[in-house]
This record gives sequence, C-alpha cells and structure tokens, in this order.
Amino acid sequence: MIGNFIKLAIRHMIRQRSYIFINIVGLAVGLACSILIGLFVLDEFSYDKFNEKKDRIYRCYIKGKMGETEIEGAWTCTPLGPTLVTDLPEVLDAVRINDWSETVIKYKDKSFIEDGFKQADSTFFNIFSIPLIQGDPKTALAAPHTLVMTKTTARKIFGNEDPIGKMIRVGTDTTYYSVTGIVADVPDNSHFDFNILGSFITNPRANDGIWFSNSFYTYILLAENTSAERLQEKMPAVLNKYIEPQLEQFLGISLEEFMQAGNSYGYFIQPLLDIHLNQDIDHGLKPSHNKRYIYIFSLIAVLILVIAGINYMNLATARSAGRSKEVGIRKVVGSSRGLIVWQFLFESVFLTMVSLIFAVLIVELILPGFNNLLQIQVSLNYLENWYIIPGLLALGFLLAIMAGSYPAFFLSSFRPVAVLTGSLKAGTKSKLLRSILVVFQMAASVLIILGTLIVYRQINYMINKDLGFNKEQLLVIRRVDALGNQKETFLDEVRKLTGVKQASHSTAVPGHPNNNNGYWVEGQNAEKSYLMQTNWIDDYHPGTYELNIADGRFFSEDYASDSAACVINESAVRQFGFEDPFKVRFMQPADNQATRWNYLQVIGVVKDFHYQSLHDRIYPHIFILKPESFNWGYITIRLMPGNINQTVKQVEKLWLDFSDNDPMVSFFLDEDFEELYSEDKRTGSLALVFSILAILIASLGLFGLTSFTIEQRTKEIGIRKVNGASGRTIILLLLKEIVLLVVIATLIAWAAAYIFMKGWLQNFYFRISLSPVDFLFSLLIVLAITWLTISYRSFKAAKTNPAQALKYE
Repeated sequence: MIGNFIKLAIRHMIRQRSYIFINIVGLAVGLACSILIGLFVLDEFSYDKFNEKKDRIYRCYIKGKMGETEIEGAWTCTPLGPTLVTDLPEVLDAVRINDWSETVIKYKDKSFIEDGFKQADSTFFNIFSIPLIQGDPKTALAAPHTLVMTKTTARKIFGNEDPIGKMIRVGTDTTYYSVTGIVADVPDNSHFDFNILGSFITNPRANDGIWFSNSFYTYILLAENTSAERLQEKMPAVLNKYIEPQLEQFLGISLEEFMQAGNSYGYFIQPLLDIHLNQDIDHGLKPSHNKRYIYIFSLIAVLILVIAGINYMNLATARSAGRSKEVGIRKVVGSSRGLIVWQFLFESVFLTMVSLIFAVLIVELILPGFNNLLQIQVSLNYLENWYIIPGLLALGFLLAIMAGSYPAFFLSSFRPVAVLTGSLKAGTKSKLLRSILVVFQMAASVLIILGTLIVYRQINYMINKDLGFNKEQLLVIRRVDALGNQKETFLDEVRKLTGVKQASHSTAVPGHPNNNNGYWVEGQNAEKSYLMQTNWIDDYHPGTYELNIADGRFFSEDYASDSAACVINESAVRQFGFEDPFKVRFMQPADNQATRWNYLQVIGVVKDFHYQSLHDRIYPHIFILKPESFNWGYITIRLMPGNINQTVKQVEKLWLDFSDNDPMVSFFLDEDFEELYSEDKRTGSLALVFSILAILIASLGLFGLTSFTIEQRTKEIGIRKVNGASGRTIILLLLKEIVLLVVIATLIAWAAAYIFMKGWLQNFYFRISLSPVDFLFSLLIVLAITWLTISYRSFKAAKTNPAQALKYE
C-alpha cells in the first residue's frame, strides 16, 4: 500500500509542479524558521545544566529596603558563605567569587589585557562541574597568590610551555602569582565565565566580618533532599544574630527599630537554573536574559508554521476541482473514503518530509550568520544530541498532519455522482474556509510586522534619547590604579593635548555604577535612611560630562569646605520629599572611632540624567568630592571633534609613560552605553529576520491562490473584456477580494498587537507611546506586499486575449 501511495504522490508532484514548488518553498522556509527558533530556545534553557549538582546549587542575593529605595541584587557580604556552612547543616559548601573585570597579565616581557579575571574560594571545584585538566582541585586555589586558567588562555600566554608553576604578574600587584592548575574552557551556556581564576584568599577583604558591605557573589551547595523553602525560612533567624550587633554599632538602633521604620535587610537564595532567565535580581556575573523574549519567539515559530500550513491547506482545497474526478473514479472502482484519506495524508507527509530536507539544508547554510547575529553558538548536532533527529521528524510529521488533515477529509468527501456528472462546483464549498485561513495568515504576518516596527522604534528611542549628559566623544580609561600616585600629573598632561577638551577622575561612570550607599539626614530619626547611588568625583567631572545644574552649584577649588559637601540629583529631592535641599546635611557612619558620623552638606542639585539603561528609572544619586587618596575607578576624557584617532594615540603614549608600560584599557562611552541594549537589539534583529520570512511564506500562498483564482475565472475575465471592461477594471476586480481580506486581517492584528506590545513596553521605565502611525504603516507595508505579490498575475490576466480566454473552458 505504501508503495502505491509513494507512486501516486510522485505522480501528483510531477503533474502539479508549480503548485508543489510553492508548497515546498513555503513549508521549507517555515520549518527552517521553527528549527532556528527551536535551537535558540533550547540554548537559552540549557544554561548551567552541565553542572552535575545543578539542582542543589543556589546563588545568594540581597533584598532590602532603605527609606524609599528598594534593592534586589546578587551582591553579598564576605562572611555570608562561611556562616551559612557553619551554622546551617543543610548547607554543605559555599564559594565566594569576586569579579575583577579587566586587568593586565604580565609574563616575562609580554603583557596581555585580560577581561575574564575572577577570584574564587578553593571550594569552587566542589560546587561547579568545570573540569581541572592539570592540578589538584583541593589545593589549586587554597593559598594566596595562586591561580588557575583555562586551556585557551594558557596557550595564549605560555604557548607550548607547561604553565604549571609559572609565575605571572596580575594588575598592579607587586607579588607574583603561581599557576597551580589548568581548567577546561567554561561552556558557553554558563551564567558566568572566566579565563583566569585567582584565589579569593588573596583579596584583602577575604576575612573581614562586615555584614553591610556587599561586593561579592556567594553560591552554596545544599545537602541532598534539602528543602530550599525550609532553608530560606531558617536563614533570617540565623543571620540576624550577626547583622543586629553591627546595625547597633553603626547606627545605634536595634534591628527591630530598623524594621519598624519600614526598612528591611536580608539574604535570600535562588536556584542555579533560574539565574539566566530571571531579570528580577540585578547585577549578576553575566547579564540575565528576559524570559518573555523566549515566549515571544516561540509564539513567532508557531505562527510561521501555521502560516506555512495554511498555504498548503488553501492551495490543496483551492485545487479541489483538479482532483475531484480522480476521487470520483477511485470511489467508483471501489476505494473507500478511509483509503483516500490515507492517500492524501501520505501525500502531505511525503511533501513535508521533502520540505524538511530542504529546511535542514537552509538551516545549515544560514546557521553561521544566525549565530553571529545573536552572538550565540548553536548547531544541529545530529549524533551528540539524541533528541535532534526525532525532534525534526516529529516537527515535520506534526506540520504534515496539521496542514494535510482538512484537505484529506475535504477531498475524500466528494460524491462520485456529483463529480462525474459535473454538478459539483469546484472549490465553492471551501471558499469561506479559505477566506478565514487567508485572514488568519495575513493577521499573523501583520502582527509580526507591527511588533517589529514597535521594537525598532523603542530601541531607536533608547539609543537616541537625551540622557541628561553628552555621551559623545568620551574616552573612558579603566584601571586608574595602574597610575599610582601619578594620576593627577597624568590628568594635567592629558588636558594639555590639543585634541582634549577636558578630563576627570571618578569612581563610577554611566553604565558602570558600583556603590549603593545608605545615608541619614541630620535631625531625623536614625531609623529613617536614604539609599543613593554614590559617585566620588573631582572638580572637572561635571564639565567633562556636560551635566546641567538645576539649582546651587557644583564643586569648586575655591571652596575648601567642599570636602564635606555633596551634590544630589532631582530624583533624590523628589523621591525623598526635600522641600529645601540646601538645608539638608547627610550623615554616614565614620570609619574612625573618634568621630561617629561624617557630614555632607548639599550645595547643588543636578538635573536628572540616565546613569543606567532606560529599562530602569532614574535613581537618587549623590556626588561627593573625591579624596586625593582614591586611586581607583575611571578616567574620562572629552575629546575634541576632528582627529580623534590621533588624540587617542597621544593619550595611549602618555599612559604608557606614566604606567610603566601597562597596556591602556579603554572604551568609548557611547558605544559602551549602547551595549546595555544588546538583548533588545538582538530581539529586534531576530524579529526583523522572521517577519521577512513570514511575509515571504504568506506571499507565496497569496501568489499561488491568486494564480488559481485567475485560472478559475479565465472565462469570466474573457466575457468581461468582450463586454468592454478595461484592463484596469479587471485588475481591480481581481484585487478587490484579496485586499478586503487583508484589511480585515490587519484590523484583527492591530487589536492583538495593541494588547501584546503595550505589555512588552512595560519592561521599559522610559518608553515610547503606541502611535497610530505604526499601525497605519503596517497596513501600507502589507498592502504593498500584497500588490507586488499578485500584480504580475493580475496584469497578465488583464492583458490576455479574450478569444483565448473564451476558448479556455
């Protein structure tokens, strides 16, 4: 039976070549889109699953509220991990990680800029499944000034030399580090990465016991069969006995009084497998992705498959007249309806499997570009992943059944008498269904087009919005500590360069906040605190960034008292309810025993500016004049327009002179700030690609359907032309029905897009408003595509000789 079905299917494909070609292209493109999105989704959900103990690893994070500001971030304090292991039997082990960002590695006379340097406890290899190729996992990170590095990094630094026991310099540390191990490269689907891992015990703060200084990342390993929920319930009571004494020491209030004032402070745990797709917790070792985007692209994959399936259904039912006699004759000679259904279903499966082969070829062809576009590494590992081949076959079979079921049952329902006597009106029974399917198909296409337009407008808005400072021509240099005590001299020399407008030193720059500090106000209860992003700056910083003062003044060398002053932003004034900010004097606990508080008088209010991406609101911000002893942070140089490359080279030469030939690590702020929207731009690129492909599939269906409609109405067109109808009238006649369906589809898509995209825009604190222009533009796009798709066949039909048309039937 199957052999007969194959023969019939091949015979049908040869006989209906143009129709089959359209279907194969549509199905292949639809399947290719779904495979690509499926690979992307699988990659997103595969993060951290290589860890053997993945179900028992948890990340700790801080969650609290001070005054009107809430915090929820992956930072933790130094003593958290060891305390959890000591005081809670459910916690078997813990590891602390410190992210160093970029540094310089020196070996002999060679220097390397390394952006993947981190520090970790010796327990790292007890928790994470990253194999140590050389070295002892128990001792590799146990001693100060020891480190392990990845195989790729070792080859870059040492070439073919054996790296074990080699001594290297890290950053400005004068003590050499010993290489004690080589690890495999960190998998791409890990929520953190590193190239070099130094021993955490080397960090000067490795043994401090301060519970209110959160700078490190802490991961814990739970005992088997431990309930994370019950552990979370036990943690506050255990940790509060350490937190409360320090709260009383710093603020002079009890934990109960602190809580009663509306504040909160505590540590929580998050499953390892929840980290990559959870953006609720800020500042992880790698940016988390938005789970919403996974659902969006999964929906797009389904819509594209449905569009491809609708093409098949529409064309199969539209050409019912061509196969009605075949069905009638087969029934007369004894074929049952069930057998005919199976024949048509087999044809659908056969055609889909042929399309699947082409789809796989398309995927293999464009996969490198797809990976490059999204900055991911996915592949069709047919043998390594057992589920790939069954998944592809299941996808093809599902599409075949979905697309082929209705045509099979519809065609097999023809009565032999009606068919053979000519009383069956070809295709009329399915006309309403075809119209509904075309509407759905076009509505899905318009929804994807309109969504893409809105995504791109939001991205463009974020990139081009006035940030409250001038981000152009700002060169930012990291690793200020490499200059040592010559920092101010270096800045003076930089300012003398003709291509430099201004230069400054600060502990943070836009896009790189690093201090969220609590402050109190003189004259108010100690229970009431204010949390602000803190940046220690010099006098030149406001001019370098071209910040705008709203009231008061910035720091000045003319005022010696500015060392005990501060400037806050408008959000701080507004959020904290300061009626007269210049009467406010902030307080912070002093570092020495002689003075309990340090005081900061507000001397200015700066206009609000965006220090982070437009996903977030503008938080309260405070500028404090930087002490001369601060040799860390960033140097920012405002370059003059013109020969920027030459000026950068001059700055690099000065840097090498002042830093003992350390490589300069720098970036342009505008480019770096745009990286904050990398996931959004990736989403826009992906949406654009798949909207084009969805349009292509829908257009193929429209072309095929139009061709068949014209074929069916050839005689009608001939009669109309004989009776005086012009070519323009014929074209409008053919376009009218399709355009009406497109307009109906667009209205449906508009309603869906309004609801869906309004929800998506809620992810951004600063966002565009949905504009009627977007909706009208999407209609114009789809009408233009419709016109281009069917105009060729319409023009050809309108130009046909009436005599030939009347002889057609």
